[in-house]
Amino acid sequence: MQKSFVKSLIVLLLLGNYFMASAQENVTITEPASEAAEGLDLQAVSELFKDSENIEEFEKMLNNPEVGINNLDLDENGEVDFIRVVEEVADDTHVIILQVPLAENEFQDVATIEVEKAGEDEYNMQVHGNEVIYGVDYYIAPASVHIRTWPIMTWIYRPAYRPYRSVYHFRAYPRWWKPYHPVAIPVYRTRTVSFTKRNTFIYTKTTRVKSVTRVHYKPHSSTLVRKKTTVTRTRGGKKTTVRKKTVKRK
Repeated sequence: MQKSFVKSLIVLLLLGNYFMASAQENVTITEPASEAAEGLDLQAVSELFKDSENIEEFEKMLNNPEVGINNLDLDENGEVDFIRVVEEVADDTHVIILQVPLAENEFQDVATIEVEKAGEDEYNMQVHGNEVIYGVDYYIAPASVHIRTWPIMTWIYRPAYRPYRSVYHFRAYPRWWKPYHPVAIPVYRTRTVSFTKRNTFIYTKTTRVKSVTRVHYKPHSSTLVRKKTTVTRTRGGKKTTVRKKTVKRK
């Protein structure tokens, strides 16, 4: 009788501890991600690059509000930033840099499009997000397509090719471009879904362009980038997510 009572008491104590533990708040903090990354979907950028005839056209379409891919506002002035494109080349390796001019002699690199020739009519390509904005090792690469058929590949690998360098800079933008306001993230995702639903590209943490180190290029960052920390709280079996903001200077 006494043994049964002790066993029952132990069971009750264990159950009590279990429910107390379940009621306590468990917090898991994930790796911070930049808010700016939500304003430029690199999968959509990759699709736009694939469809462009040349880099000049790519730069124009990238900044076209009717296309809707660019929703960046790095300086938070309520206007979408103009993204200029410059290119560095070493032998058969191209690094196409997407930059946002922020002031005189000040700019923020956002991402690079990296291409190398891997053989006769064979190429490797990836879009590499700037670490400050997209985090470490953020790559968008072709899933299983042969990129040699893309018009822009024929363009940048034609004989006597000269690397593209945008003529635009801070407060000196093309006549066809006018500042416009960014849209909310849900609206932005609706605008870019026609690009992102194609499944031509995938996200990976592994680089595919091995010869990119041959190109003389060092990522440049000179602006405040607002960071976003996602905190997941679990209480009583239910999860809620809270975003906390900090600021990181580069």
